[in-house]
Amino acid sequence: QAIAEHGMRAMKVHPSAELAVVLVDEAAMSELHVTWMDEPGPTDVLSFPMDELRPGREDQPLPEGMLGDIVLCPSVAAAQAQAAGHSTLHELHILTVHGLLHLLGFDHAEPEEEKEMFGLQGEIVSSFSENPEVD
Repeated sequence: QAIAEHGMRAMKVHPSAELAVVLVDEAAMSELHVTWMDEPGPTDVLSFPMDELRPGREDQPLPEGMLGDIVLCPSVAAAQAQAAGHSTLHELHILTVHGLLHLLGFDHAEPEEEKEMFGLQGEIVSSFSENPEVD
């Protein structure tokens, strides 16, 4: 929860915007993955936007509303964490921020989009990892 709140603040999302983070097993994630993405097998994270909120800006009030749902699969995250050489918790932080950015309209289909999205993702996770007690 703390990483999601940190990411929402970093992206200037209204503090009362609603976000759900759900943890599921591989069977449930596989079902969601094939239903919504037409891809077999489990994946690490899926995002389901609701009100299509976008990041806030300094010169404009933040919109209220429902961000949507982030669905995480901890067992897939654990395997990815082991392969990457970091903790499962750190991987879940990365995936939560990744899902949040998707809810805010970011994507990584094109090289420039990927560079922007993964850059933001890294900044948000790093700033949380350096100062978790602030959040």
